[in-house]
Amino acid sequence: MHIERLELTNYRNYASLNMSFSPQINVLIGENAQGKTNVMEAIYVLSMAKSHRTSNDRELIRWNEDYGKIEGDIQRKYGLLPIELSISKKGKKARVNHLEQNRLSLFVGQFNVVMFAPEDLNLVKGSPQIRRRFLDMEIGQISPVYLHDLLTFQKILKQRNAILKENRGKLDFQDVMFDIYTEQYIQVAVQIIRKRFYFMELLQKWAEPIHHGISRGLESLKVSYGTLKELDSGQTVEQMESIVGQKLHENRRRELERGVTLVGPHRDDLHFFVNDYDIQTYGSQGQQRTTALSLKLAEIELVKQEVGEPPVLLLDDVLSELDDYRQSHLLNTIQGQVQTFVTTTNVAGIDHETIRQAELFEVVAGQVTQTKN
Repeated sequence: MHIERLELTNYRNYASLNMSFSPQINVLIGENAQGKTNVMEAIYVLSMAKSHRTSNDRELIRWNEDYGKIEGDIQRKYGLLPIELSISKKGKKARVNHLEQNRLSLFVGQFNVVMFAPEDLNLVKGSPQIRRRFLDMEIGQISPVYLHDLLTFQKILKQRNAILKENRGKLDFQDVMFDIYTEQYIQVAVQIIRKRFYFMELLQKWAEPIHHGISRGLESLKVSYGTLKELDSGQTVEQMESIVGQKLHENRRRELERGVTLVGPHRDDLHFFVNDYDIQTYGSQGQQRTTALSLKLAEIELVKQEVGEPPVLLLDDVLSELDDYRQSHLLNTIQGQVQTFVTTTNVAGIDHETIRQAELFEVVAGQVTQTKN
């Protein structure tokens, strides 16, 4: 798939913007704070219905305007698909093929992207929250059901935590509603965990050979899903529900002491091992960056397998963060395979045939001009 046209209205520093793109490589060139990343972000938001830079949707709307809008024409294997996302103080409205969607989870997945930005280099060494977000965003693209389960889980978790907080310290506490929430919590938590296990097995399948290639055959990457140690992907739903329920029962006293839920997907993590060493703890910066790059390239293959089409790749100011070898490996991998967007302050430092064949756009103060390569 690829995006043929992007139109912005009152988005960030763009009052109005209408761009057409190459199905191959598109490079946005400009100094910092001119609007390069805003274009990249808009493409991401059109896919995910949320930004990778902020959780406050109001920031996406141009200053002193009441609404912002992103429109795109997406070329899928079955034809052209127009999609649209409007953002206002009242929330978001999404349209697919001119039809309004009553749930954003039905909108997400119509247009698939993989984003690789400098902060993604922290995927390995950063906090567990970063890795959980990575899981949720990527699984959500290929599974609308997962997004729905995740929203349900977050609501139940909030309700369960509210009761725990209200009754903090009451170790003999009994409440029928709390028991009902706990039962619902177990069911949806297991659905999320099962989907994460499945995703991680696919990610491992693609990431291991990619990492092997980038490391010139010297390193073997293993990715594991860190959840309750008693759980594994071969168990039935009933077995998993029994284990999660037992763990909640064992931790009930601690939960009442602390006023918060201590067991569940919101506390899970990912673990990375290179040649059986934990690289989150012992890996060099180079190994950590190679792992992050391997995961992003694996995402492309995973989405392609699950959706039947390759996603669009967004490289937001990340090439300058990679050394020449990793940069070349990335560009060789994507050449002619996926529509790619690159932001950079200067193409002079990127010596690769892929960039020489790209469509170039100059971005200055919210104005975008196509330029000669």
